[in-house]
Amino acid sequence: MNHLPLIIKREYLTKVRNKAFIVMTILSPIIMIALISVVAYLSQLNNDKVRVISVLDESGLVQDIFKNTGNTTFHILENMALDDAKMLVKEASNYGLLYIDKQTDINLISNGIKFYSEESASLSLISDLENRLENRIEDIKLQQKDIDLELIRSAETNINITQESFDGEKTSKVDSIVKLIFGGATGYLLFMFIIIYGNMIMRSVIEEKTSRIIEVIISSVKPVQLMLGKIIGTSLAGITQFVIWLILGGVLMMIVSAVFGIDMTQSPQQDIMQQAMENPEFNMKVQDVIAAFYNLPIANLIIAFILFFIGGYLLYSSLYAAIGAAVDNETDTQQFLLPIMIPLILAVYIGIFTVIEDPHGTVSTVFSFVPLTSPVVMLMRIPFGVPLWQQLVALLLLIGTFLLTVWFAAKIYRVGILMYGKKPSYKELIKWIKY
Repeated sequence: MNHLPLIIKREYLTKVRNKAFIVMTILSPIIMIALISVVAYLSQLNNDKVRVISVLDESGLVQDIFKNTGNTTFHILENMALDDAKMLVKEASNYGLLYIDKQTDINLISNGIKFYSEESASLSLISDLENRLENRIEDIKLQQKDIDLELIRSAETNINITQESFDGEKTSKVDSIVKLIFGGATGYLLFMFIIIYGNMIMRSVIEEKTSRIIEVIISSVKPVQLMLGKIIGTSLAGITQFVIWLILGGVLMMIVSAVFGIDMTQSPQQDIMQQAMENPEFNMKVQDVIAAFYNLPIANLIIAFILFFIGGYLLYSSLYAAIGAAVDNETDTQQFLLPIMIPLILAVYIGIFTVIEDPHGTVSTVFSFVPLTSPVVMLMRIPFGVPLWQQLVALLLLIGTFLLTVWFAAKIYRVGILMYGKKPSYKELIKWIKY
């Protein structure tokens, strides 16, 4: 008789009814939204605060470049000694004082620029001031050499090489970045899902083994059915938890925004981003990003993600279940987890450092076929355009390896779940497989 549906139902209900599972399912998004809300609230306070910066330009060369922005107001000081300016700024509780010393040589002016404040100034603010001063001083140097600034501006050229395949498909650098981000996100999601819920399967097996419940269950259920039931049931519980997180997180974000008036999109660099968005070049880049997203093979990515995600997770879950059956406690699992983690970590590093540079190179292609790394590497390669036959071959190899792994893991599971008080070794596991 096939008991697999009953085992899946039992595992699923056991997991979702567990108090720890319920608490973490509800508490995790609450904690996450609370942290995001605190950060957004603090950022909102920081962005709403207007910084008043006094400028004492004894050189008289750069004071006209300081224009007020939404959150920064410049107060130009004239005919005042430095000490008096410091005292005035402190009494007025201004954010800081920018001082430009008087220099006869424009090449030395950079050595006489200082910013005084009670506390360390914002890194973004200092960078903005430096950029303004650098541009102004460079213009002055060019003018002193009788160089026409308009002529220099007209000679500036921005090269953006248009990339196009021999079939007429156009791409760009932005396309490559968007593809890397999309592929990296899917690969990293699979990586985290395997680690989190693979460990959950392993701990579940260890708990049932140590409580001796497994001895009763195994008397009427085949080991391979029991193992597959645990893998599928736990996977469904994990998907349920993930969906609840998404729904609950979205609802909480809307409630926090509506009730407390906190803008969850606030960031400390909002003023800089606002200035960047007013720049036509920035707007062009945003349009390039949107176009790059629409150029992605969305249908192929969704289907491939589902298939490789399921195949990769089942493959590694069977290994986690076998490890759980082989040991009596989590301490003994370390020696067996390392060989499992190495291919996963290797896949992520290959995806990040190799796929972006050469998605169709030998290294990327080979590891996208290796079953232990293909779920991550192939998902990162697909946005760059992978022939359908390569995807099918990699998927068939993954499924075949999963079936083979389940067969080996079931043999370990069959013997290991009834072994107590003995710390297994790799040599011992090989013997169990031969039984």
